Amino acid sequence: MVTNLSETFTESLGGGSQERSGEKFSLGVLDLVPRLNGASAEQSLQQAVLLAQQAEAWGYTRYWTSEHHDMAELASASPEVLLSHIGAKTDTILLGSGAVLLPHYSPLKVAESFRLLASLYPGRIELGLGRAPGGGPHATMALSGNYLQHVSTLPAKLASLTELLEDRYAYEDVAVTARPIPETPLSLWMLGTNVKSAAYAAQYGMGYVFGQFMSDSDGVEAVRRYREEFVPSAGLKEPEVMVAVSVMCAGAENDAYNPQSNSFHIEDNEVQRHDAGTPEQMWQYIRRVGRRLNTNQILVVTAGPDYERRLESYRLLAGLR
Repeated sequence: MVTNLSETFTESLGGGSQERSGEKFSLGVLDLVPRLNGASAEQSLQQAVLLAQQAEAWGYTRYWTSEHHDMAELASASPEVLLSHIGAKTDTILLGSGAVLLPHYSPLKVAESFRLLASLYPGRIELGLGRAPGGGPHATMALSGNYLQHVSTLPAKLASLTELLEDRYAYEDVAVTARPIPETPLSLWMLGTNVKSAAYAAQYGMGYVFGQFMSDSDGVEAVRRYREEFVPSAGLKEPEVMVAVSVMCAGAENDAYNPQSNSFHIEDNEVQRHDAGTPEQMWQYIRRVGRRLNTNQILVVTAGPDYERRLESYRLLAGLR
């Protein structure tokens, strides 16, 4: 899926240049909602709204936000609440969770929450799911009890959630419907860094997001398995892949803030959790990752030393001077 907005990025880098090579990319934002330089929770959330608004203006196709618990440096415990607020402050940008940690929750509650969002913001809601605990052991226990026990039930929860979103779920042979039912269905994605998450995405006919910024793997095997094992669903007929990368752009190479670069080599391909440099260098990196995984859909995570340079990085990556 490449929207017209993605053309903004290819055109902004100048006609026929090697930075484009005829390729079109759909860029999105994955916002962990960091608290930078001692910012309060209120300030960090205001920055999240500003980032979403600017991303929409700059042509980014989607804004996703994460779920973490009892992490002092992040203010993103409830994606559905933040997305509801950001939806009211934006007009067209797609809004998604990266990710709702399904092992903790009832599939019915998740389906209801995101169907409500999809009814409030028709055609804009994407439900990304994850299987990580999202916090330390005590926070995880406080949230839902025994996480290892809950994660073992993930296949059953994924089955229930997909049935709820397709209006074919029953509890004890009695039909149960997740309401409200939006006129435009939301899209469903699975996030992960290994073949297990890829297999889940394939089995239940979801899109798959490979978290390159969290992985020491190049993602090739996970994406290959996803595509080969994909089972079409009511919501998705063909496999669809995104990749989440961490980059930091600056106007000059020496000005780029490097967020603890962690890289290594697999054969001739450089696999990096983080990269920093000029917009041209970052586009070279994005193209390498996209070609390796055969996708033009990219989610961009940018940490940044402060909010100003973080926002500037997204602006520069959009090709705006």
